[in-house]
Amino acid sequence: MGGEITAIEPQKHDSNRVNVFVEGAFALGLAIDLAVDLKVGMHLSTADIAELEIADGVERAKERALSYLTHRPRSKAEVRQYLKERDFSEAVADEVITRLERVGLVDDVDFARFWIENRVKFRPRGRRMLRYELYQKGIADEIIEDALTDYDETAAIKRVAEKHARRLQHCDPETFRRRLYGRLARRGFDYALIRDVIESPEIPRPNSEQSEEV
Repeated sequence: MGGEITAIEPQKHDSNRVNVFVEGAFALGLAIDLAVDLKVGMHLSTADIAELEIADGVERAKERALSYLTHRPRSKAEVRQYLKERDFSEAVADEVITRLERVGLVDDVDFARFWIENRVKFRPRGRRMLRYELYQKGIADEIIEDALTDYDETAAIKRVAEKHARRLQHCDPETFRRRLYGRLARRGFDYALIRDVIESPEIPRPNSEQSEEV
């Protein structure tokens, strides 16, 4: 219900927000920026109050989203899910994502490239696994395929295979192949590439296998 603003008071636990009272009763809480034009004695209709509540929800959701983005880039779907879990409405989430996209803080194309580059640098995976991970992040198929255009899966699997092969030097040849195959498969590499790299002379062989070959 609308009426005359009878008080605007700072919130005790948040100096950036105020409580607005209408006709002597608490009406809503607002960010200071949204309350700057409000004055005691001003009349607020029911529609005005509803509009202010929506605007405040957007501001609160935006602050939450910006905090969420400080750790690493996020996809639109991640931001939307994050806000949903904090009880913000779909309309509020849509508005926040639109604002973040407008200033370049959320961009699924950039996110897909970031994700692949990060995997290449720290934990290489096959195309199949990368597609699945990006799909799970809500990235559209066409964006995923474009981001993977220049991905060198052969170079990636060699890096992973060499690393794990060194850790399996104590194994007999059969166990070496089985374990290395399993580790590469779990990273989502193409099965044909796995077979090729396991037999490649570039990959360190177990000592027992080298002895047999001699």
